[in-house]
Amino acid sequence: MGDGGAGGGGGAGGAGGAPGEPAVALVPAPLGVRTAPGTPGFTLDAATVVDAGPGTERAARRLRATVGAATGLPLAPFAGAGAGAGAGAGAGAGTGGGVVRLRVDAEAAGDRGPESYALRSGPDGVTVSGGGPAGVFWGVETLRQLLGPDACRRAPLDPDRRWTVPALTVTDAPRFGWRGMLLDVARHFLPKDDVLRQLDLLAAHKLNVLHLHLTDDQGWRVEIRRFPELTATGAWRARSKHGHRASPLWNETPHGGHYTRDDIREIVAYAAERHIRIVPEIDVPGHSQAAIAAYPELGNTDVVDTTALSVWDTWGVSPNVLAPTDTTVRFYEQVFDEILELFPAEVSPFVHIGGDECPKDQWRASPAVKARIAELGLADEDALQSWFIRHFDRWLAERGRRLIGWDEILEGGLAPGAAVSSWRGYAGGIAAAEAGHDVVMCPEQYVYLDHRQAPGDDEPVPIGYVRTLEDVYRFEPVPGELSDEAAAHVLGTQANVWSEALDSRARVDYQTFPRLVALAEVAWSALPPPAARDFADFERRMAVHYHRLDAFGVDYRPPSGPSPWQRRPGVLGRPIEGAPPNV
Repeated sequence: MGDGGAGGGGGAGGAGGAPGEPAVALVPAPLGVRTAPGTPGFTLDAATVVDAGPGTERAARRLRATVGAATGLPLAPFAGAGAGAGAGAGAGAGTGGGVVRLRVDAEAAGDRGPESYALRSGPDGVTVSGGGPAGVFWGVETLRQLLGPDACRRAPLDPDRRWTVPALTVTDAPRFGWRGMLLDVARHFLPKDDVLRQLDLLAAHKLNVLHLHLTDDQGWRVEIRRFPELTATGAWRARSKHGHRASPLWNETPHGGHYTRDDIREIVAYAAERHIRIVPEIDVPGHSQAAIAAYPELGNTDVVDTTALSVWDTWGVSPNVLAPTDTTVRFYEQVFDEILELFPAEVSPFVHIGGDECPKDQWRASPAVKARIAELGLADEDALQSWFIRHFDRWLAERGRRLIGWDEILEGGLAPGAAVSSWRGYAGGIAAAEAGHDVVMCPEQYVYLDHRQAPGDDEPVPIGYVRTLEDVYRFEPVPGELSDEAAAHVLGTQANVWSEALDSRARVDYQTFPRLVALAEVAWSALPPPAARDFADFERRMAVHYHRLDAFGVDYRPPSGPSPWQRRPGVLGRPIEGAPPNV
């Protein structure tokens, strides 16, 4: 794992310097770190310039926006002869302050793919060589970590501080191409600025996918120009259950909000600047009460008075699902038309359609649905749900996009290009991979970060399984029983942050961090099998990384347990009864 130099440590990303030199505490752990004990590091100062080669523009902007802001240094563009022409430009080039050199150079990065990089630092400067523009960008994130936690701040604490990068070489490349997080903004809305902040946090941890859960029974969060009531009505609920749905507590303040089309364009552009893909999720045919409340004709009008429905104010799974009519299908085609416009293919090749937890009671009771099943020549209501999914599978494929949905969409068959989010354990992902479908592994038993982090009574609104930081660190996205051919279909993994019990940015922070850091290492680093992973080394690096999270302003869960203001005494959660002690 760590390629320790003389006097260097050998842990994954955990190389230590010689006595008196700082240890290298990088997360996620890189493939290799070779230190150079006794060799002076590189000190950034007012004369330091940035020599950004072709394709590294985003990385250069990131460097100035982050390291430049934290240090107060201008990091001016290198304007000397041959600027950007190649790695041979002279260090310093007459500036006297050294150079941070950024290059797209697959060979120098080790030919490990477009997200790989190599970082080399010495007395005269730093060179970051990436297999592609994204690799250079991730190398810049490593450079920021090497400068110390205060390099994660937005302004300098001390204008006279010396900022030094130790002399070393880092070689690195990700294990998976899909390294992500789902953010549920449907149950509790997060303003646009909080989403942009989350993108910055993902980038800082080399995560490259944000799955935005934009619609559900409890709210519709994206402006659709053709259907303004989706946000005028569907984005607001009169009150919210406080805690689990069995809780007697209510927050009587109306809750809601949505992202305008321009907000979405800004979010998408902000993500693209950070080499992050956005996966928008529009749920069909279940989890749709907010849409039905806005447009009652979308519901099963022959068995329920849909005009009386409002946006759902509690949690769980609503019985009110979409009617499988031509009107509904055309409606959602027009919705997806606008989604494809707002989320262009280069940033959002995948579109998530949900497809999970669709109660069939209304369909079974509906004469109109029975007639529809007969008309389509289907066997039953389960086949009808599959028909609904397959329709949008084909529709998206015809427009150059790939459908992805929760593992229930496997029932009834999928087109070859469709992918599966495996959430009900590993089984759905195994079945999908063996059938030749790409898979994102996100089983609730391991990486649902709304679930509690300890069994104690102090955990706020305790939900589901107990999954500690170490549990997440030992999660393995690729089941051992998969053949090599099937395992190649595992695109990667993501953590899912559902927000029924997360009613503020601070609550999202608490549930997400530090466990998202462990997930980032699982997704990025070439870790050994779970039982052999060096959690002690990860904890050592986390001891430094907590200071970075402090600098970012993240309200994380402290290792010792929740602070008093993070607790929610008396708010009922959903512990799983009769489960083993760690569940």
